[in-house]
Amino acid sequence: MGASGSGKSTLLGILAGLDTASEGEVFLAGQPLHQLDEDARAGLRASHVGFVFQSFLLLPGLTALENITLPAELAGIRNAKDRGLELLAQVGLSERRDFYPTQLSGGEQQRVAIARAFITQPNILFADEPSANLDEKTGLLVEDLLFDLNQQQGTTLVLVTHKAELAERCQQQYLMQHGQLEQQLPSEPQEQRHVG
Repeated sequence: MGASGSGKSTLLGILAGLDTASEGEVFLAGQPLHQLDEDARAGLRASHVGFVFQSFLLLPGLTALENITLPAELAGIRNAKDRGLELLAQVGLSERRDFYPTQLSGGEQQRVAIARAFITQPNILFADEPSANLDEKTGLLVEDLLFDLNQQQGTTLVLVTHKAELAERCQQQYLMQHGQLEQQLPSEPQEQRHVG
């Protein structure tokens, strides 16, 4: 948790190997990110990591189904289309499979982004303010979907947010202020594996 500008997204980028830290060590899936070049970090991300960003980052020239299946196809997963259709059904968008991002609402685009994040069955999923660009009702639906898929797939979720009520759904909570993790916040134990 932390206010806007506190460094949450920067920390997430460093943990995922999208950015490099100016000092220190970062290990992801047992690999030293701080010692790997960009190609090696990209390969590690492709094998172990999923992402959900607040700005969706869907490719405009691809349909909902194509956006979802692209990471699986790049990873050489043979049943990518079947898995994509299954995930589309799970996020409630089967009837929107052939729609392009501009034809989808913000909530629908974020549901496609969540399905895309889970298609490779990542060990860890990084979510950066996943409901920030959505109205309250749609945001809650997207949050529920994210936690439901997280629990079903047994993926570790690292979530950054400024919303206390979203952070409270996580097993562990940390407060970030001025680029520093200040403290672990108390939280109730839950069965799901989330870090907020």
